[in-house]
Amino acid sequence: MYKKMSLFVSLLLAVSLLLSSCGRAPGNAENGETLQGNITISGAFALYPLMTRWAEEFQKIHPNVQFDISAGGAGKGMTDALSGAVEIGMVSRSIKPEEEAQGAYAIAVAKDAVFAVVNASNPVAAELSAQGIRPETFVGIYITGDIKTWGQVVGKPEVTQEIHVYTRSDACGAAEMWAKFTGNKKQEDLLGIGVNGDPGVLEAVLKDPLGIGYNNLGYAFDLASGQAVKGAFIVPIDLNGNGKADEDERIESLSEAVEAVASGKYPSPPARLLYLVTKNKPGGVVQAFLHWILTDGQAFVNEAGYVRLTPDQLAESLERVK
Repeated sequence: MYKKMSLFVSLLLAVSLLLSSCGRAPGNAENGETLQGNITISGAFALYPLMTRWAEEFQKIHPNVQFDISAGGAGKGMTDALSGAVEIGMVSRSIKPEEEAQGAYAIAVAKDAVFAVVNASNPVAAELSAQGIRPETFVGIYITGDIKTWGQVVGKPEVTQEIHVYTRSDACGAAEMWAKFTGNKKQEDLLGIGVNGDPGVLEAVLKDPLGIGYNNLGYAFDLASGQAVKGAFIVPIDLNGNGKADEDERIESLSEAVEAVASGKYPSPPARLLYLVTKNKPGGVVQAFLHWILTDGQAFVNEAGYVRLTPDQLAESLERVK
C-alpha cells in the first residue's frame, strides 16, 4: 500500500511539474519575470524622446530591466557604443565604413527629418509663408554666407534686418543632414552661431525674431497640440523653385510632417533613418529589447512624433536582430 501511495505521489508531482513548465516559456516577453539587467544608452537628441518612451513601455512588461539614458549628440552615441561605455548608442545619421570596421552594428528603428525653423515674429513671416525658401537660398544662408538679410531671402531689398543664423555645436545627425541638404556639405561647413543640442537651437530661435535654425521633427512640433512649437514657424521649402509655397510644400502640423516624410514628399536629406548601434551583434537583454522595439514597440513611433519604417526596412532590421 505504501509503495502504491509513493508511486502515486511521484506521478502527481511529475504531472504538476510538466504542466507548470508548459504554461511558462523561459524568457517569455509577456511574464516579465525572467528578463532582467541594466541597459545604458546615450547619443542623439533626435532619438532621445522616443527612446525614453520605449524604455518606459518596456519596463511595464519587464520591471527587472533598468535603463540609464542620456542625450549628447549622435557622435557621442557612436563613440560610447564603440568604446563599450554604453550598451546602445543612438545615432541619427548613416554609419561610416570605418565605424563598421571597428565593430559598429547598426539597426534602423525609425525615420525622422530636419525642418527649418524661424521665430513666428520674423519681420518677413508673411512672405516666408507665401513663398517658402528655395534650397539654393538655404545654401546662401548656411554655406556661402552670400545671403545676409531677410530682405534678400524674400526679394525685398528694402528689408535690411540681418539674418541671425544658428547651427549645432555638437556632432549630430541633424547638422549632418542639413549640411547634405544645403549643397552636399559636412557639418563643419555650416555657418552660424553654434548652440548645443536640439533644445538649444530651438530656444535660441524662439528668443530671436531674426533667428533661423533647424530642428528634428519631435522638437519642431509640439506633441500635445500637434502644431509647431509655440513661437516658432516651420519654413516651407520651395522645392520646385516656382517662387511660392505650394500646398504640399507647406507643413503646418505634426500629422502633415509625418505624412510628408513617410510618403517621400519631404526630401531626403534632410529626412533620414535613425539607428541604434551596438558594439558587434547584440545578445541577451539588449537583443530582447531591440526585438521588442521592432515589433510591439513600433506602436509608439508615430504618437511620439516620429515616422515608422517601411515594411521592407522593418524586415531588414528584424533580420539583423535575430
